[in-house]
Amino acid sequence: MKYGSMILLGVCLGALARLFSLRVDYRQYPGYPRGYLVHLTLGFIAASLGGLVVPALLQANYIAVTFLGAAAQQFRGIRTMERQFLLEIEDTELVPRGDAYIENIAKIFEARNYLAMITAFLSTLGYYLAITFTIPFIYAIGIGIFLGGGLGYILHAVMKEETVGDIGEVKIVDLDFSGPNNSNIKVEDVVVMNVGLNESLKKWQESGIGIVIEPTNDNARATLANTGQRQAIIHDTVTQLGVKLDVGVQDYTPLARLNLDNGKVCIIIIPIEPDPACIKKAVENTPVLEASRRKPLESGPGKIAAD
Repeated sequence: MKYGSMILLGVCLGALARLFSLRVDYRQYPGYPRGYLVHLTLGFIAASLGGLVVPALLQANYIAVTFLGAAAQQFRGIRTMERQFLLEIEDTELVPRGDAYIENIAKIFEARNYLAMITAFLSTLGYYLAITFTIPFIYAIGIGIFLGGGLGYILHAVMKEETVGDIGEVKIVDLDFSGPNNSNIKVEDVVVMNVGLNESLKKWQESGIGIVIEPTNDNARATLANTGQRQAIIHDTVTQLGVKLDVGVQDYTPLARLNLDNGKVCIIIIPIEPDPACIKKAVENTPVLEASRRKPLESGPGKIAAD
């Protein structure tokens, strides 16, 4: 096959780019092995499409290149599929992810298929340019790997998410109690919950932990104020450290409230693993959701108001 080496190089590098961006972490999503199989197969298809672009252009088969439009439509379908799946299992979570977190995950899976396609395309392009200038075969392979793999790595780094630790300072604090029978649970003067049952109140007094996230600037303050971002923080913390909660036991539900005066986020939780250092790290590692990110300081009025 005339373009066999070129296509094989692109497909291999594109598929590897998708493999390296696919991992099972504490969220256990995508699941192993079924989730791996689905996403690796889709990544291979994306890499194959990217690897065929240059040969199709060289053959002046411009109609064949239009399949990229169909591919883009299919990748948007992946986003829809992921969103639908996560929404269907949302009711099984003791502490839900929230719609914003689900949409963020769905977008990531769509984008990673484009990453595989672009890596494959640039690999074949680099190989073709090298061959055109009569560079030896082995060096042409190296140039294709360098161009496709290098840009794929750069794109992967660019796509890396910010975390809560990047936009806020996280502190672990003791809970305060006030009001009749000390039934108001407070974090730094912010009343987060009122508990009526003495048994539940005693549990909060014995095992409850407070978390305070202080935003670094007004951009961070607007981002952390988003309810979807706060729900994601609680979900990730619970996923990693557990929570003493069960269906129908509403009094132990972790909650987040906003300090309206300074923008701090105040969270209460009864974790299974009450290690303050681990809780702090779990909160800091929570991704900043794309749908939650706000930048008021980038606007004229916002910048003037912050001065």
